[in-house]
Amino acid sequence: MAGRDRAAAVPQAVRRSAGGWRAWRNRLIASPRFQGWASRFPLTRGHAGREGAALFDLVSGFVYSQVLFALVSLDLLEELLEVPRDAEALGAKHGIAPQRMAALLDAAVALRLLERVGGGWQTSPRGAALIGVPGLAGMIRHHDVFYRDLADPLAILRDDADTELSRFWPYVFGAAGAVDPEVTARYSALMEESQGLVAEETLRTVSLRGVRRLLDVGGGTGAFLRAVGRAYPDVALDLFDLPPVVEVARRRFAEEGFAMGPGSRVTLHPGSFRDDPLPGGADAISLVRVLYDHADATVGALLAKVLAALPPGGRLIVSEPMAGGARPQPAGNAYFALYCMTMRTGRARSPAEIAGMLRAAGFADIAMPATRRPFLTGVVTAVRPAAG
Repeated sequence: MAGRDRAAAVPQAVRRSAGGWRAWRNRLIASPRFQGWASRFPLTRGHAGREGAALFDLVSGFVYSQVLFALVSLDLLEELLEVPRDAEALGAKHGIAPQRMAALLDAAVALRLLERVGGGWQTSPRGAALIGVPGLAGMIRHHDVFYRDLADPLAILRDDADTELSRFWPYVFGAAGAVDPEVTARYSALMEESQGLVAEETLRTVSLRGVRRLLDVGGGTGAFLRAVGRAYPDVALDLFDLPPVVEVARRRFAEEGFAMGPGSRVTLHPGSFRDDPLPGGADAISLVRVLYDHADATVGALLAKVLAALPPGGRLIVSEPMAGGARPQPAGNAYFALYCMTMRTGRARSPAEIAGMLRAAGFADIAMPATRRPFLTGVVTAVRPAAG
């Protein structure tokens, strides 16, 4: 059909309406006859092939992630980093039949995590990059909890599920000193491992020049504060978190040689921001991966406490995974949105939503600087206005 004839085939009312146009377009693309034609026609078959492959990747995504989980669980990326090995040797070591081990290794080649080298397999550049991302392997290992909960995504969406993930992160429901030390150790270790890149991205985006004392609220084992301490030797460091977490932080700071105690550079404050006032004296406060763990009411109350703890002109830095707002993106709107639902509290918010909550709390001079790796974290900053 000629271009003019095809245009004429679209009803005039449909052409006037954007919604009507999309409905007509979708009906056309959803037609098996059109799909068959598009896959053969020279001007459309490339696009049709790419879209088909992308759809298959969506259908197969869980299987791909399980291939990744198996590789990381068996430490195969590290084992094959320098020297290729064959399926028989690897299978014997890990208790897997050679044919099945070869199937796993070839699946990893297809995902560009391994490479075929002669008669064996070796880690690819992408697989080596995974090893080089602090905390990523720990996050992948932790996904067994997340995936078990996602076996019934409709129950998650309807908020009908008693999820394993919500028990993994007990602090989001206000747990304090009574948290099982073993549970505290597990989630503290996961946060510690993954905080390095977030700290790097945050400090690349926000300058702390002029800051005298930084209070990190919900600062976990102090990974962000220690990164600040290395980058800004003159900044005093305060950490506020639950008592069991603070004890782990104390050991981490000591291991890196930070002085702690009265009059020292590092001060640790055990407490719960739900129940306790925040310590004063800091001219900047950071909330790193805190807000998205909590419901709007909890966030609003926390921001009010932060405002009260800051002096006029004091700064607030928010850094965490964020949604894309009017332009949804996979990390914030798919992964972290479902993760927060599975935790049964909190949500991934866009920078604009966070900025609105900061304004409502009384902050001013709100900025939303772009980060280089938004899939890791977004950043919003604000200032407590001068009195009057």
